[in-house]
Amino acid sequence: METATRTIELWDEPLDQLLHELDATPQGLTSEAAKRRLREYGPNSLAKQQRFQTLFDFLRLFANPLIIILLIASSVSFVLGQQADAIIIILMVFLGVLLNFYQEYQSRHAMEALRQQVASTALVVRDGKEQELPVTDLVPGDIIILNAGSLVPADCRLIEEKDLYVRESALTGESMPVEKEAKDLAGGTHGVTDAENSVFLGTAVQSGIARAVVVRTGAKTAFGAIAQRLAERSPETEFDRGIRQFALMITRVILFLVTFAFFVNIGFKRPLLESFLFSVALAVGLTPELLPMIISVTLAQGAKRMAKKKVIVKQLASIENFGSMEILCSDKTGTLTIGEVVLERQVNVRDEENDQVLQMIFLNSYFEAGVRSPLDDAILKHERPDIHEYTKVEEIPFDFERRRLSVVVQKGDERILITKGAVENIFDVCTQVELDEKTCSMDEDCRSIAARTYEKLSSDGYRVLGVAVKSMPNQPSYGKADEKGMTLIGFAAFLDPPKEGVGKTIEALKRDGIDIVIMTGDNEFVTRKVARDVGIPADKIIVGSQMDVIDDAALAYQAEHGAIFARMSPEQKNRVITALHARGKVVGFLGDGINDAPSMHTADIGISVVNAVDVAKDAANIILMERSLSVLHDGVIEGRRSFANIMKYITMGTSSNFGNMFSMAAASLFLPFLPMLPIQILLNNFLYDVSQVSIPSDNVDKNLLHRPKRWRIDFIRQFMLIIGPISSIYDFLTFAILIFAFHANERLFHSGWFVESLATQTLVVFVIRTAGNPLKSRPGKQLTGAVLAIVAVSIALTYTGIGYVIGFEPLPPLLLGAITLLTITYLALVQIVKTWFYHKHALM
Repeated sequence: METATRTIELWDEPLDQLLHELDATPQGLTSEAAKRRLREYGPNSLAKQQRFQTLFDFLRLFANPLIIILLIASSVSFVLGQQADAIIIILMVFLGVLLNFYQEYQSRHAMEALRQQVASTALVVRDGKEQELPVTDLVPGDIIILNAGSLVPADCRLIEEKDLYVRESALTGESMPVEKEAKDLAGGTHGVTDAENSVFLGTAVQSGIARAVVVRTGAKTAFGAIAQRLAERSPETEFDRGIRQFALMITRVILFLVTFAFFVNIGFKRPLLESFLFSVALAVGLTPELLPMIISVTLAQGAKRMAKKKVIVKQLASIENFGSMEILCSDKTGTLTIGEVVLERQVNVRDEENDQVLQMIFLNSYFEAGVRSPLDDAILKHERPDIHEYTKVEEIPFDFERRRLSVVVQKGDERILITKGAVENIFDVCTQVELDEKTCSMDEDCRSIAARTYEKLSSDGYRVLGVAVKSMPNQPSYGKADEKGMTLIGFAAFLDPPKEGVGKTIEALKRDGIDIVIMTGDNEFVTRKVARDVGIPADKIIVGSQMDVIDDAALAYQAEHGAIFARMSPEQKNRVITALHARGKVVGFLGDGINDAPSMHTADIGISVVNAVDVAKDAANIILMERSLSVLHDGVIEGRRSFANIMKYITMGTSSNFGNMFSMAAASLFLPFLPMLPIQILLNNFLYDVSQVSIPSDNVDKNLLHRPKRWRIDFIRQFMLIIGPISSIYDFLTFAILIFAFHANERLFHSGWFVESLATQTLVVFVIRTAGNPLKSRPGKQLTGAVLAIVAVSIALTYTGIGYVIGFEPLPPLLLGAITLLTITYLALVQIVKTWFYHKHALM
């Protein structure tokens, strides 16, 4: 018995030698032997759940620059005696992390439940009898039985088979079933695609039966090799990059203002501890500590809305990437097309519709008893011609050498041999051609006419079969030798047609800023036709063989400017995505096969479908419950809605916080006391955050949903530096009114500025939440209620005993009127500057 580290080339070794190495017999393994091997090789599963994986996943969510900043600030506050303030910040952080963790845990749980429904058992020979066993219990040396419809549970070598055809599209991308034979391959080494004597995990039996020996399980399978590549660290996504850059920007601003405020207060010979606490309070006030929770709640609500539209979110952060997507790379099959071949045309040799061709090819497929291909299924699903007078006499089965299939049918006393197959092979057995309702000798001219029609159909993207007939004498049997001297009557043309309405969806995606790049393993002729049928320009098609002479920069340029890619391998698809990344594009990839998984792993957003293979679904960030671009489009819009609400909080929070904290730092230069006590700063910040909790449910202007949304740190920084100082100007106006008009003492000063700063920075959400006129953009009811309630609380607080304890006193009615006037004019000025700023950045 080989050890678990032994690598067995299951297709290249002679079968007898392989069986000997595996110590396998036709009676299968005993239960005891299987248990020993299960301990040695491990379960037949790709997923290896680490013992503390759930804990690691939870702790990983803390590896976020913003969260680290918040935890440091809260720790300093706690050490310096501000326990209540520190606890508030920590609770906010943990709430955001817990919401994020819960959503991702639920997604993983749902995916695991889905996994259990697919290929969960296999028919295995154990202890000399056939029995259904869990796939995870399979070990090398097990003998399994495969039937039509079976999912292959491991990498296996065939021992015996009959008419076995296997669909390997999930693994190799080959769309048609592959014939398999239990034989030793000729000398030399072979790849997976050449392994005619083996079947592989992730593939499915189309027809036939087989008995096979399990050679590789779990991560050692060809399927598992791809999965292991997926275990590598994913490239940084647009969302991760945006959060990191935003955290760095906030850190720089905090360090500058805090250092400035601290040394100014020390310079004015104020107590060291009080100056330090004031600086720490400034840092907390500048930090958007509610951002993790706002992000988590917004994305969680977005995930729920997306689920209602048949889009399942596996990772919350992927929603923002979904909304930021600029380029969608996708195969055409099942996305642009219905994913099923149909008989589109039946023509004579002059490319004219012909009922006889339909009748003859229908009879051939109808009476075929052997393995039916997808083309046969397409023929039989077509409108049925009149065949009730025909009976079957004999069949000459298909083989890969002849590449054709024949049936002999009888109508009355007449017997007809009907043959369909690859056009070149049909030409080889024809000596006559039906032309203009006459039978002519298939000379060079007639053959040329037929060949031109075939070439035109092929170049138009059709898959073409030739159809020939021959009158037969009444004889005991018929065979391959009778396939000669036949008459070519025409061609049957097949196509996987475009989905209904897909052209309009593509137009909608284009209007909303998403370009579709077709990447397919199919030939360029089929790809061109489908592209044109759905409204995608097909002027530039690059085939896989041309990519070796194109550098990455040129490749990305071609993809950005409408190139279509045909005859592509998975590695070549991955290269295009990497090249687009290098040009700063946010790329999505839609796939459903194992060979698509690495590309989904590389893309900013991996998208799969519910009926995809497990590895593809595991590699994806988003799962579509329907393979439809319209469903995907709905999901993109929801992603943009969620991102728009997150950006409301960020732009508003950074600008208003920056303005207020700058005012505090500057005011400490000329005031004989602190402009606001540390506890008042933190209370102000807490009430502001509470008012913004309902932002995730806010309405979003439609014009914000029509373009990909990306993190623009330069935009956020400029917005903060332009809008923030407006807040500071009004703070200084408030200072002047308090000092010169009301001769305010320290308590009245703190009370007046507390109310003014909180009113301006909360009410400004109604201006900043929209790029247009705030009077024409209705905010959400929850947001409106929360903001107005917090403003009311801030005013009422100054009249309470609690307010007195923390340094407030009641505001005179005249001062309240002055603050009201300041607030109204502040909002009007912000609207004017915001309109100018958005026009400058072309966001209106």
